[in-house]
Amino acid sequence: MSDKLHEFEDAAIEVTWSKARCIHVAECVRGLPQVFQPGRRPWVMPDRAAADRVAEVVRRCPTGALHYERRDGGAPEAVPESNTVVPTPYGPLYLRGDIQVRGVDGATLLRDTRVALCRCGASKNRPFCDGSHWESGYRDPGVLGEGGSPPTAETPGTLRITAGAGGPLYLEGRFLLASARGGQGRELGEASLCRCGRSGNKPFCDGSHAETDLRER
Repeated sequence: MSDKLHEFEDAAIEVTWSKARCIHVAECVRGLPQVFQPGRRPWVMPDRAAADRVAEVVRRCPTGALHYERRDGGAPEAVPESNTVVPTPYGPLYLRGDIQVRGVDGATLLRDTRVALCRCGASKNRPFCDGSHWESGYRDPGVLGEGGSPPTAETPGTLRITAGAGGPLYLEGRFLLASARGGQGRELGEASLCRCGRSGNKPFCDGSHAETDLRER
């Protein structure tokens, strides 16, 4: 994914921001409004709070638009020990863990610990979410349909997500699929998840993409 990172730094910590991956969830603004203030230039001022606190709030960003690098010897952001996938109500898939996103040609688009992937079919930056679900009228509460396969002893720890050509997101790797509404999740090793927005068995694919023109843009 072609993207320019914007850098904001002080002596203790550097914060980077990806405009392309930001969908304005505003976890940062709610967490540290004195540091993260949209409309201000610069809108991120890491010297307005302790580096530990800035790092904590950056880690709340579910899309991975925000990251940090410590310059004071503080601990770097760690890769989570387990992978989680959450279909958010009326919004994207939130993924955390050791995540590798691949395009329709199999090439790696992104390797990260936090990612938001489109599941409404309207994003102009597929397979990533760009916030288009706000305007598309996408309606799904984020409950779990039936599908996927449990992990085996050979299931890799890295969660690989491959965008199918005109089709679903293919997930391979050990992960917990959790409902945004809480309750017990499911340990899976493989799954095909809807990204056209039309499946009747969300978040799983039911083949409805065959009736759409779902192509990368």
